[in-house]
Amino acid sequence: MSTAAGSSGKSTAAWRNWAGNVSARPAREVTPASVDELSAALRQAKDDGLRVKPVGTGHSFTAAAATDGLLIRPELLTGIRRIDREAGTVTVEAGTPLKRLNAALAREGLSLTNMGDIMEQTVSGAISTGTHGTGRDSASISAQITALELVTADGTVLTCSEKENPEVFAAARIGIGALGVISAITFAVEPVFFLTAREEPMTFDKVTSEFDALHAENEHFEFYWFPHTGNCTTKRNNRSVGPAAPPGKVSAFVEDEILSNGLFQAVNTIGRAVPATIPGIAKISSKALSARTYTDIPYKVFTSPRRVRFVEMEYAVPRAALVETLRELKTMVERSHLRISFPVEVRTAPADDITLSTASGRDSAYIAVHMYRGTPYQAYFTAAERIFTAHEGRPHWGKIHTRGADYFAQAYPRFAEFTALRDRLDPDRLFGNDYLRRVLGY
Repeated sequence: MSTAAGSSGKSTAAWRNWAGNVSARPAREVTPASVDELSAALRQAKDDGLRVKPVGTGHSFTAAAATDGLLIRPELLTGIRRIDREAGTVTVEAGTPLKRLNAALAREGLSLTNMGDIMEQTVSGAISTGTHGTGRDSASISAQITALELVTADGTVLTCSEKENPEVFAAARIGIGALGVISAITFAVEPVFFLTAREEPMTFDKVTSEFDALHAENEHFEFYWFPHTGNCTTKRNNRSVGPAAPPGKVSAFVEDEILSNGLFQAVNTIGRAVPATIPGIAKISSKALSARTYTDIPYKVFTSPRRVRFVEMEYAVPRAALVETLRELKTMVERSHLRISFPVEVRTAPADDITLSTASGRDSAYIAVHMYRGTPYQAYFTAAERIFTAHEGRPHWGKIHTRGADYFAQAYPRFAEFTALRDRLDPDRLFGNDYLRRVLGY
């Protein structure tokens, strides 16, 4: 059962993530209603010898939030603390879902500059694992942070920015839950604007041969390649003077609900039961979505509903290595006996300065591979990971991968900087778990 705000009680309920591939049974749960209650909960857990993990909506595919100790629920730490229009910032409580933040900002005539393609996560969960969208010039959600409030293992509340605790700020914007519990985040925002989205089919050969131009010519470019075919769906989002011209209700229902969710659910269920049908279904599915153009405010263009459950691996490779990496992935699938019913998603991000960001210090491209929930994924992900790591890939912190601390020490030039900060802020590993032990070392 869940306990009252600020209290600590026994919990016998198992926790499961969204995809259903990770579960844990915490000894206790707490739902703090203030930063003071959060600090007190951490001090009590330390006295009781319990490790601590906060958990949002469980959209991570890794065990980053799993614990057998104290599970912190952030449901009462929600809402906007303040809007500073002069500075162009909004400070929001850590448990606020992105969808509520986006709607609240829109009512105030404001918007984030960029965001991922779903908005179910809490803001703290999204930034802690490096959630990102696609962008030529604008980077991940974490890169839009100007300050954050972090409660450390001894209950101390740290305010972190480029000027205050800058070494913590550099790391905690993507901290994987290893440095403390985030209680508030300040994002840079701007006056709300319009984006015009242009979606259209394109062949794999065309999109890969023209990738550099497509990336350079569009503020936000992404595409999906359908395995077992030479077909892709592309999406270009660029700023527009407006006015809003969203997809018609019938068009949106057909494209987003029937084809992208309802029918997609059905064909994946068939493919899971009869894998031999997948290549034929893929050829049909890859041609099902038609070209369309629409205009709306950012979060309504960047994000879309995702109701078909899956597991996912995503790696960031140097942007210059994207086309070669993707072609190798396609060749691997074609030469294998694998049957892949989910498209491969490709996005980009500019270099940033966050210590363990997958785009830290280098322009990056992301390749995400998915499998329908309940379908064996290990053979596909293992083969894909072999290709990604050969191109100096960095796995998304919240998505399935098999890499450990030795790999990351080579992949991230500032890895030792992060682990030294962790040693200082959490020497007793109050926030430790098996996942962090693997990716960060002790």
